[in-house]
Amino acid sequence: MNIIVDAMGGDNAPKAIIDGCIEAINMQEGFKITLVGKSDIIQKILDENKYDKDRIDIVNATEVIEGDDTPTKAIKSKKDSSMVVGLKLIKENKGDAFISAGNTGALMTGALLLLGRIKGIDRPSLPALVPSKKNMVLLIDAGMNTVCRPINYLQFAIMGSIYMKLIYNIQKPKVGLLNVGSEDAKGNETLKNAFKMLSEGPINFVGNMEGNDITSGDIDIAVCDGYVGNVSLKLFEGAGSLLLNELKVIFTKNIITKLCYLLMKSAFKEFKTKFNADELAGAPVLGVKGLVIKSHGSSKAKTIRTAILKRAIPLVKCGVVNEIKNQFENMEVKPSDDEIR
Repeated sequence: MNIIVDAMGGDNAPKAIIDGCIEAINMQEGFKITLVGKSDIIQKILDENKYDKDRIDIVNATEVIEGDDTPTKAIKSKKDSSMVVGLKLIKENKGDAFISAGNTGALMTGALLLLGRIKGIDRPSLPALVPSKKNMVLLIDAGMNTVCRPINYLQFAIMGSIYMKLIYNIQKPKVGLLNVGSEDAKGNETLKNAFKMLSEGPINFVGNMEGNDITSGDIDIAVCDGYVGNVSLKLFEGAGSLLLNELKVIFTKNIITKLCYLLMKSAFKEFKTKFNADELAGAPVLGVKGLVIKSHGSSKAKTIRTAILKRAIPLVKCGVVNEIKNQFENMEVKPSDDEIR
C-alpha cells in the first residue's frame, strides 16, 4: 500500500506534514509513503529524523498552490504543484490514497477535473465525523456543495451509508435530513423534495432532524447541503474547544480542583479525545474515481499521522471507492419530477 502525501500543502507545511508521515511510518508497518513537493526541502527535513528509508519516497514538484489561490485557475496553471502532481499519481494508479492539507477548493476542483466523478453521481461530497452520545455521526456534505438539488441529498445519503457500513460495520445506518424541524413538511421546497426522495431511496431514512439531534446518538448520518454542514461542523468544533477551555479553567482554579483533576486525569483525557480535531482528521472526497483525503489546513504532525493511520489506510483496505462505484453502477437514481420541471 502506498499513501501519497502533499508535503507542501497546509499552514504548517512542509515540516509538520513530513513529521506526521515519519510518525505514522514509525508507528505502523505494512505501507509506504510518497511525499510530493520540493525535493530538496523534503530531503533536508527527512535527514533530520530517524525512519525506515525504504518506506518513504519523494516525487519532486516545483510549485505550490497557496491558500488564497483561485481553485480552478490554480489547478490549471500550476501543473507542477504538489497537489496536481499528487492527484495525477493517483490517476495513474501509482498510489492508493492522496492526502492534502492544502487549499480545500483547489483539492475539490482538482479531484473533479483530474480524477472525474464516479458514473451515476451528480456531485461528490465531503463528509465529516463528529461524536455523539453513542457513536460517531457522519455529517454529509460538510462544505463541498453549498447549493444542492434533491437528488444530491439522496446520493450523499447513499455514499454516507456505504461509508458507515464499511468503517463502523453499521449494517443499516440511520439517515436523517438536517432541517429546521422534525415534522415531515418542514423546510423549503428543495428540502421537501429531498425528503420525498430520501423516503423512497435505498437507505434507512428515519425522517427530518434538527441540529441538536446530531449529538443525540439516535442517527448515524446527518444529510445536508455543504453550507449547513460546514457551519454545523465549525460550530461543533468551536463549542468543543470552548468546553475544554472552560474545564481547564475549572480544574486549575485552586489546589482542590487540581487534585480533582489528578484523580480524573485518565477519564478527562478520554473525554478530550472525542473533541480533538486532530483525532477526527481526514475527510475523504466521496464520489470521485480515487481516494482523496482532505486534512485540516492547520494540520500538525499528529493530524497528518491520524489522517494516514485512521483514515487513509482503513479506507483503502475496505475499498470504499469501489463499493460506491459498484452500488451506483447497479442502480438507477433519477431526479424527481419537481427537479425536471
